[in-house]
Amino acid sequence: MPLAKTIRVVASVVERDGKYLITQRRPSAVLPLMWEFPGGRVEGNETDADALKREVLHRLGASIECGKLISFVSHPYEHYTVDLFLYECRLLTDKLEVLAVHDYRWVSSQQFEEYPFTPADEASMNKLLGV
Repeated sequence: MPLAKTIRVVASVVERDGKYLITQRRPSAVLPLMWEFPGGRVEGNETDADALKREVLHRLGASIECGKLISFVSHPYEHYTVDLFLYECRLLTDKLEVLAVHDYRWVSSQQFEEYPFTPADEASMNKLLGV
C-alpha cells in the first residue's frame, strides 16, 4: 500500500482583546464551511512565515507578523496526512476582508466549541487548551 502524501500546513493564532481570529472555509473547499485558524499550505521552498503571510493576505487582505511556533499536530485524513504547525502571530493591519474565505469571526476560547473546526485544527486547539 503506498504511503499517504503529507501536506505541510501552517496556521496563525491571532489574539486581540481575549478573542481569537478564526476563518470559515468556503462551500467549495475540502471540508466545506468548517472553521480553522487562518493559514494554508506551505508551497515549494517557502518558509512557514512566508506561507503564513501569503495565505493571510490572500484570504483576509491583512498583513501579519509571525512569532513563535506554539503547537504541532500530525493528522491523518483518508487520502493524505496534514502536518499542522500553529504559530503565534500579530495582525499589522486593522481591516479584514472576506476574500478567499466564507467568513471570519473573533471568538473567545470558551466559544470554540460552538464552531465546527477541521479535525487538524481541533486537535491542535485541544492540545493548546490542554483538553
